[in-house]
Amino acid sequence: MKRSNAAKFAAVAAAGVLALTACDNAADDNGAGGNGGGDGEAASELKVGLAYDVGGRGDRSFNDSAYRGLEQAAEELGVETQDFEPADGEAESAKEERLATMAEEGYDLVIAVGFAYDAAVQSVAPEYPEVDFAIVDSEIEEIDNVTSLVFAEEQASFLAGAAAALTTEEDHVGFVGGVETPLIRKFEAGFVAGVEHVNEDINVEIDYLSQPPDFSGFNDPAQGREAAQAQHDRGADVIYHAAGASGNGILQSAVENEFTFIGVDSDQYENAEDEQKPYVLTSAIKQVDVSVFELISAAVDGNVEGGIQRFDLSEGGVDYTTSNEEAIEPIQEELDELKQQIIDGDIEVPTQP
Repeated sequence: MKRSNAAKFAAVAAAGVLALTACDNAADDNGAGGNGGGDGEAASELKVGLAYDVGGRGDRSFNDSAYRGLEQAAEELGVETQDFEPADGEAESAKEERLATMAEEGYDLVIAVGFAYDAAVQSVAPEYPEVDFAIVDSEIEEIDNVTSLVFAEEQASFLAGAAAALTTEEDHVGFVGGVETPLIRKFEAGFVAGVEHVNEDINVEIDYLSQPPDFSGFNDPAQGREAAQAQHDRGADVIYHAAGASGNGILQSAVENEFTFIGVDSDQYENAEDEQKPYVLTSAIKQVDVSVFELISAAVDGNVEGGIQRFDLSEGGVDYTTSNEEAIEPIQEELDELKQQIIDGDIEVPTQP
């Protein structure tokens, strides 16, 4: 995978003020926050702050993937790290205050996880030109000290759709999106395209849990469970989600109703409870952890640049998982063929439904 580029990481910090709810990881056996140094042979002087998206750490999905990259940097590079949780239903001003406070407090790199930070990064970053900012899942151009880490979610979702189509017994599958935004509609577009590529006669259910500016759909497992139950009641026997922590409720419904679950962003088979694992077919992952770690590595080396960094199937930035070997093995050859066709350009995956 390409090393990400951002501008020069200069002085920023992390503190517990202005709606900064820092994750207390000091007692965490594998925590990255607050204690820096880790197992790195030589501790770096670089300080990194990371602000989570809606749902925070523990979502078993998007935020947890970012945390793994931060944790790896603390352990292997010896950087000082701290991560910060959002408040439920917080105002845009809270995001700006969170980022600005990190910059004021002396952290060298501020990473905002999720497109919800787009306006905040665009507002704050120009005010701190000696601080480097990064944002995951949003494209920000023409601000020299901002790196955008973006992914071809539609490509991994295409493979999720193909997997759903190859395993459904009812010719009826479902997609649950957390919030109906352009980003999540990329997941929908790829999934539907993958289903239709295998069998255009399969019925696809589409539901979103909330509409902007309400982002609660990413952190409402109960609503996710209800949406999945409704789709199952209508006949869906395979359901894919792009709903953050709400996906935990969808997985719960899969266990209760014995339908097949396809996860997102992280390998949700590996993160599932033992009784849940048999229901997880695969996950459409994006390597947020790798991109975060490589960004921090580049900062330590002093060779990062601002701009947009894209990660797709060709470089392993997105993919599907094979952890549930028994479930995925019968269709893996077909999925790998489709994957190669996308890489070769023989299949063009849409980014809009």
